[in-house]
Amino acid sequence: MGKKDPRVDAFITRSAGFARPILTHLRRVVHAGCPGVEETLKWGFPHFMYKGILCSMASFKGHCAFGFWKEALLADMKPIRDAAGDQAMGQFGRITALSDLPDEKTLIRLVSEAAALNDQGIKAPRRARPRTPRTLRVPDYFMSALRRNRKALATFEGFNDSRKKDYVEWVTEARREETRNNRLETAVGWMAEGKERNWKYTRQGAR
Repeated sequence: MGKKDPRVDAFITRSAGFARPILTHLRRVVHAGCPGVEETLKWGFPHFMYKGILCSMASFKGHCAFGFWKEALLADMKPIRDAAGDQAMGQFGRITALSDLPDEKTLIRLVSEAAALNDQGIKAPRRARPRTPRTLRVPDYFMSALRRNRKALATFEGFNDSRKKDYVEWVTEARREETRNNRLETAVGWMAEGKERNWKYTRQGAR
């Protein structure tokens, strides 16, 4: 026998008007496909548990989302996932109406298949996260200050990305403009002397 969580009722109630019938439908479908499912809230939105995480749903300002924890192992999910693309969390894209979802029979079958995977203790495959290099963004005012001091500019340009980032973040994270300007002036002075941001804590700086 499944178990409902009153917090899910509250989540649905406070969701936008368009989202309520979608969330109510998804909730009913999950219970139909896995009668032993239990509800809970994780990370602020409803999750359905059955011998581990089965699936989850969420609502946002303009759309809903729904997804299976082990969707990569569900053969019937591929065409659905491919059609939806990466428009939203989950594998069904941005759901704004019931017509954006597969028919009820298909959804119930997917829930049953996902429950069977949990019955068998099959773990979700790990997803490799592609590493994309991040480009360090240096504000114009920062570079302008450096260009007025050739030694400081040469030092900064000779730094690796990590040392550049130390200076840029120290200056840009200042909440007040006065503090930011003071830090920038100090940073230029230190770099004119060939010093890295944390020079005081290096062996050279400790001498």
